Amino acid sequence: MEKIAVVGAGYWGKNLIRIYNNLGVLHSVCDTNTEALNATKNEYPNIRVFHKIDEVLATDDVKAVVIALPAEQHYECARKALLAGKDVFVEKPLALELDDARELIRLASEGDRILMVGHLLRYHPAFCKLKELVDNGDLGRIEYIYSNRLSLGKIRREENALWSFAPHDISMMLALCNEAPENVSAVGHSYLHKHLADVTTTHLSFPSGVNGHILVSWLHPFKEQKLIVIGDKKMALFEDTQPWGKKLTIYSHTIKWEMNMPVPTKGDPEFVPTEEKEPLHEECLHFLRCIDLRETPITDGNEGYKVLEVLDHAQKSLENGLREEKKTPLTNRHLSYYAHPSAIIDDSCHIGYGSKIWHFSHVMKGAHIGNKCSLGQNVHIGSDVKIGNNVKIQNNVSVYTGCDIEDDVFLGPSCVLTNVTNPRSQVVRRSLYEKTFIKKGASIGANATIVCGITIGRYAFIAAGAVVTKDVADYALMVGTPARQKGWMSRHGIKLSTPDSEGIMVCPESGLRYKELEEGLLRCLDLDEEASLPAEMSVGSITYDELKRKPN
Repeated sequence: MEKIAVVGAGYWGKNLIRIYNNLGVLHSVCDTNTEALNATKNEYPNIRVFHKIDEVLATDDVKAVVIALPAEQHYECARKALLAGKDVFVEKPLALELDDARELIRLASEGDRILMVGHLLRYHPAFCKLKELVDNGDLGRIEYIYSNRLSLGKIRREENALWSFAPHDISMMLALCNEAPENVSAVGHSYLHKHLADVTTTHLSFPSGVNGHILVSWLHPFKEQKLIVIGDKKMALFEDTQPWGKKLTIYSHTIKWEMNMPVPTKGDPEFVPTEEKEPLHEECLHFLRCIDLRETPITDGNEGYKVLEVLDHAQKSLENGLREEKKTPLTNRHLSYYAHPSAIIDDSCHIGYGSKIWHFSHVMKGAHIGNKCSLGQNVHIGSDVKIGNNVKIQNNVSVYTGCDIEDDVFLGPSCVLTNVTNPRSQVVRRSLYEKTFIKKGASIGANATIVCGITIGRYAFIAAGAVVTKDVADYALMVGTPARQKGWMSRHGIKLSTPDSEGIMVCPESGLRYKELEEGLLRCLDLDEEASLPAEMSVGSITYDELKRKPN
């Protein structure tokens, strides 16, 4: 039997770990959270544990990787696993960007790897029976389908209710209709977090005439999970919150016309028996079968892409404030980001989902801006510049061609980036631009100057007004003109104190530990360098003024 590694031991990963262990195929678990790993090892002492996915992928015994990480990490983790020659199961959604999903599908195809997406309810025995009834014509011609997926929590900050709940319902609707929708529109409302929808309603219209409605919310007084299919012969209700034996109900209601008026005739409900099998167990078994027989999964990469495409267009509809009557054709290109009317966005540039571009800014052709970036007023992004995800660029900053900026970078107001060390107006050097790299998580202070041709290390902190003329180490605090290192900064932007007897420095805000492993090489002992901050650490808890008043 093939051996499985589960990456992510959090809320949902624990369930996958349990199932694969019960099936006798769990080899190892990977998570950057030491506490979660220790708890997993205590419960399953016979498995191996890893802090880094690269360690998992280098293990020959691991034949397949199951990814249960936050959605923004799905693409990169799945990509690494496919390139390492592993079969891959990734929880929904497959990725956040359609281009990324296409690349994963391509890599799986070229490497003859299994790529499966965790659309769990497609493996629910009650839904499988419902699909069989629909395919056999027992309900007659399908008129419309609607679903409610409602509860009080689990409330998220990294994604809205649409992305958290709706993928399951979209997957089921596409399976029942056996076609892609022509139009998608969505409306939503934010109550707890500004610009993060807590309640959304999505409408899908299909070429065959079927219409679908999906209502999702994590602000509901009780849990409700219903999928209702209306046929011209019968109606069906799949209600997962009901006990086994009552999860699938058929209603033989009919509509008769009397004196030009429709008159409903109600039939008695009929409970359809289904096998009492845990859907997650069935989903995991299906993945193992596909690995063993090299079969295409029911929810393969292509099915995951179709669901992602609907999600993508629903999200665009939400952001553009469209009403249901103003439908969003899937064939049209709509913005997945916000740009102020005064901003100029050249053709042939890419701007990721959820990014915002404010007044009088200019993004030139060929530039690539990642997801959830923010460009303030009067920002210039040069041609072919590459900017990662969650990058914050404040007012009056120019990022010229030749500069590559990784994820989570902060560029302070009016900081200066250049691309030629020896500029002359009379000498053209367009083909000689020098490369400047700003690595993940680095911060550049207001009015600081970064001389081109250097690398700013991960989580480095450049003080306001500093002039940086040479490479900067990871986590280094750089001050002055020319800038010199004045200590180390934590991932939370707090200066680290003097090391203890074991060389360990502790961030006073987060409690994360750091150590200089060798001269000039600082590392966080509690988090993988690639990992995002856990949700509980991603919101500041103390002001800098308070920190200054704290005793050392």
